Amino acid sequence: MSPLDHRRFLKMNGLGNEIVVLDLRGTAIRVRPGEARAIAADPASRFDQMMVLHDPATPGTDAFVRIYNTDGTEAGACGNGTRCVAWAMLEDPAMARPAPEGRLTLETRAGLVAVARVSDVDFTVDMGAPRLRWDEIPLREPFPDTRRIELQVGPIDDPVLHSPGAVGMGNPHAVFFVARDPATYDLARIGPLLEAHPIFPDRANISLAQVLDRHHIRLRVWERGAGLTRACGTAACAALVAAARLRMTGREAVVTLPGGDLAIAWGEDDHVRMTGPTELEHEGTFAPALLAGAA
Repeated sequence: MSPLDHRRFLKMNGLGNEIVVLDLRGTAIRVRPGEARAIAADPASRFDQMMVLHDPATPGTDAFVRIYNTDGTEAGACGNGTRCVAWAMLEDPAMARPAPEGRLTLETRAGLVAVARVSDVDFTVDMGAPRLRWDEIPLREPFPDTRRIELQVGPIDDPVLHSPGAVGMGNPHAVFFVARDPATYDLARIGPLLEAHPIFPDRANISLAQVLDRHHIRLRVWERGAGLTRACGTAACAALVAAARLRMTGREAVVTLPGGDLAIAWGEDDHVRMTGPTELEHEGTFAPALLAGAA
């Protein structure tokens, strides 16, 4: 038997980024990688990320959140999932806790994350300061300037992609700037090759970004441990930071992903803030047959 048998979950999405929210506060239960993979493989609970609530580890925070990818690995941050957690902790009858003025402070492996409600379904997440030094992102070898690193796909004299910006946003990101619609590239083929490139010791999220104007970026993302996704909040933040560092945009922009738009702002305090919607799809419980043998 799994301790997750019959546990209730919420199936949500942030711009089509599929999210499962599971509340394990008040228990000592930890999700095992095999269990995460089994849950992700079931159509009723399929996720890009699963956000698992645990009791706070730091005084003054509202919950510690562990974030699982579809392959069972853990991520450090997930902006779209964090918005879903905030909605659940404010609105779901079984998960809700008092939160003055709709504000929460969540703890993740990447650090503390502040979330503020701005409408019934929209939330702003403070994703913190981007990590721009090579060993913080991290990269395997020193790069004095991470605005463009030496990495390319295709022939040396005519690469398909080259010179991405590298940014850490709780997860490592490589952002390739392209001249045409990112949907015209075969990211399903390119993404897994670059995700596991030796230059990224912890693997990386791979993004193709087309700057439409100084306040608008179109983005397509191959997400580390999850694959092609309709939206990725940390990638949207990384794309804005990478573009602003090259003066291709200002420090605020709308980032359009296949699932919709996110408003990203890189503030003078160096923090990146992301605003976007959430949606509840359904709730359910994990059937014992789903998790049988998943350990």
